[in-house]
Amino acid sequence: MKKATKVLYISQEIFPYLPESEMANMGRYLPQAVQEKGLEVRIFMPKFGSINERRNQLHEVIRLSGMNIIIDDTDHPLIIKVASIPAARMQVYFIDNEDYFHRKNTVANENNEEYDDNDERAIFFARGVMETVKKLRWSPDVIHCEGWITALVPLYVKKSYNDDPFFKHSKVVYSIFDDEFKKPLDEKFMDKILMDGIQKKHLASIKNPPIDYSSLIKLAADYSDGIIQSSPKVNESVLKYVADKKIKFLPYQPAEDYSDQYIDFYNQLF
Repeated sequence: MKKATKVLYISQEIFPYLPESEMANMGRYLPQAVQEKGLEVRIFMPKFGSINERRNQLHEVIRLSGMNIIIDDTDHPLIIKVASIPAARMQVYFIDNEDYFHRKNTVANENNEEYDDNDERAIFFARGVMETVKKLRWSPDVIHCEGWITALVPLYVKKSYNDDPFFKHSKVVYSIFDDEFKKPLDEKFMDKILMDGIQKKHLASIKNPPIDYSSLIKLAADYSDGIIQSSPKVNESVLKYVADKKIKFLPYQPAEDYSDQYIDFYNQLF
């Protein structure tokens, strides 16, 4: 039986670039534990404006930057930056764009009001990761997504990039966290997602507005090979949806070192 040897982590939050949280700590320590157990990893996250580039020693990777990603008929330049996590021998790739990621906060402003363009930021991030992995000429066995801003990755892998040799055999895992957003996504979100390989019939989970957190995560589940509950308490309607669709599921792992259970789960997908 084939086993996972290369794991691509796509994370919304990673410590120390963002403050410690359940998700940021998993984004930081799970890849290191998996790497120390002999697997090869690559890590991506958004280059939110709150990340101090000088203190964290980010620098642009010119050979990976320069592509434009078109969203809603507008070109958005893709900038790739990289930094090394101290004492972990791991690099983190950052997806950057002046329009989407140069504000001072992450997904909400200083008044905790979520940004109106979070839908486009999720599209840009997901597509930016896919195109950059292709440029790296690196074919992941498992793509593990963490955080709602990564929720479109499963759809893109299975529909837009399903014939691409770098992703053709990749298995997709989505981690469900307690990370619900409150403001529904833009009503044109479905139209903005459409591209080669993706038709409206593939987007059943978000066909009825408002497009809220649960409908977005259900869309992620539709195209994931496995779902992991990564917070003790998560959206109940999503859990029921996963159970009803009989998607391979790993319940919450309370042990401090959960990496063995996660690697075993990856391997069960093959």
